[in-house]
Amino acid sequence: MGRRQYLLCFFFLCLISSDQGLVKGVVGLACNWGTQSTHPLPANIAVKLLKENGFNKVKLFEADPAALKALGKSGIQVMVGIPNEFLAPLASSVQVAINWVQQNVSSYISRYGTDIRYVAVGNEPFLQTFKDTFLNTTFPALQNIQAALIKAGLGRQVKVTVPLNADVYQTDSGLPSGGNFRSDIHGLMISIIKFLSDNNAPLTINIYPFLSLYADPHFPVDYAFFNGTSAPVVDGSISYTNVFEANFDTLISALEKNGFSSMPVIVGEVGWPTDGDRNANMDYARRFNQALVDRINQGQGTPKRKTPPDIYLFALTDEDAKSVRPGNFERHWGIFYYDGAIKYQMDMGNGKPLVPAKGVRYLARQWCVMSPEASISDPNLPNSIAYACSYADCTSLGYGSSCGTLDARSNASYAFNMYYQTVDQRNGACSFSNLSTLTKVDPSQNPCRFEIMMDLGKHETPPRRSFAGRKENPAAMMAFISALILIICGAY
Repeated sequence: MGRRQYLLCFFFLCLISSDQGLVKGVVGLACNWGTQSTHPLPANIAVKLLKENGFNKVKLFEADPAALKALGKSGIQVMVGIPNEFLAPLASSVQVAINWVQQNVSSYISRYGTDIRYVAVGNEPFLQTFKDTFLNTTFPALQNIQAALIKAGLGRQVKVTVPLNADVYQTDSGLPSGGNFRSDIHGLMISIIKFLSDNNAPLTINIYPFLSLYADPHFPVDYAFFNGTSAPVVDGSISYTNVFEANFDTLISALEKNGFSSMPVIVGEVGWPTDGDRNANMDYARRFNQALVDRINQGQGTPKRKTPPDIYLFALTDEDAKSVRPGNFERHWGIFYYDGAIKYQMDMGNGKPLVPAKGVRYLARQWCVMSPEASISDPNLPNSIAYACSYADCTSLGYGSSCGTLDARSNASYAFNMYYQTVDQRNGACSFSNLSTLTKVDPSQNPCRFEIMMDLGKHETPPRRSFAGRKENPAAMMAFISALILIICGAY
């Protein structure tokens, strides 16, 4: 991945972790709907949320049964994803792919009327941080899924694609016109693109201007936004005033260099988080996403592609069970909170404001906080906080985050409450070595929200995800928790 060679090298830092040529312009809005949450928004409520806010295309990261059923006859076009861990078995056998398509595509189309348009094979499988883990399985899996769709009689109706991170291309000149595919995967990329082109399928790319600010404190802030005032990057006769267009056109240059100038492209993920980093906040997220929605509604393309691609906003709601390996912001990409509540207002087109989720039911209005009689110097406090944050999402307590300015007692209260809510306010869950107590007075301090979770017992929901037993980068999480404990206990 490129490292700050010139101003444009931001897009080689997109490490997290979904058609222009298929339609003449974009109609409606597209969004990613992730479900990695301890308390996922019920599928029927999420579908209504999408529809009421003008989203007529959605990308799922996996074939979630509740989501696919709820999307049936909804009028929403669906891209259904295949997680990277499924690539090896799918690559090993066409029959495995046939079975997957039958179970996760054909059955929902025929039984529920789900309008599945794409199957996204893998998710950013060529990230350099993955090394060569998926290099030998992605293309065979793609070929087998395509064969399975044809066998199912869906070859024309459902197209395959591979969502890729922007680090699959680069530019030695630091300008979009110098774009080409990474040398270590150049041949593989050309093979995949040719296969997609031969099957009238699009290439999908994920672009994250936020990561330029996250990775480089010297990156000019305004260049990350569409309406910034930073000095443009001049590339011949073209002046680029924002990093999104420069990134996208670097890909277009790479396609042109390799004989695919008319290759359809989808922007599979783009957005801005609201918490977990000093640049992840409500004001920046509103600024970026509002301008993005405006571009989509106005049908605005880029200097090298005047017809805009389909752009899938990332994401619908927050997901408190996502890995924080890329950063604490990973759990805060939603334009809505986890429960479909509005974070910030936007004009979704023709003056239409965001509409919150309806029909959400919550647990009792009570919070678990540090007891007034408890002492910050209590020797049991560090272990109690560590336990709470090991099983609940404490990322909002980090430096520069929405709860980062709380005092020591409020920090402990936040940790206790997140655990208490995550385990559904169960009996005994607000017992931290006699350090905690229940209160019916909301302890939230703007902009820091002390959550009350949804009552899953009053909703029809998909299987829950728990923090217990999760294996995703425990060292990073424990480092965050350790730093948090030091802050709370006055070591900093």
